[in-house]
Amino acid sequence: MLKHRGFPGRLPGTDFQFVIRRGNARGATRLVARERYRDRAPLDRRADLVFMSCLWEHFGSEPFERGNLDGGRLSWLLGREVVPATDDFDPESYEALLRIDVARARASFPEVFEK
Repeated sequence: MLKHRGFPGRLPGTDFQFVIRRGNARGATRLVARERYRDRAPLDRRADLVFMSCLWEHFGSEPFERGNLDGGRLSWLLGREVVPATDDFDPESYEALLRIDVARARASFPEVFEK
């Protein structure tokens, strides 16, 4: 499992993880697109915003390996702002390649791209 050095471990002041410390012997947590409802808590929305900001700063528009990025946190963005980078995408692989769909990410998180 690739460890993304320099990537923040969590949202400061919370228990919202952005990376995991070590891989699961049974394999990676399956990535599934989770529905984001309008009534989500402000802290949940903040975690999505900060995570997207970290992804953008760390990888930009280039494809990136899932590695030690938290599967639960990725699942909140999967299928919208984060999409598979290859046709043979395996949602249960630490080696799965992903990329940011810049147009959708910019529409969902304009604050990230104003900088």
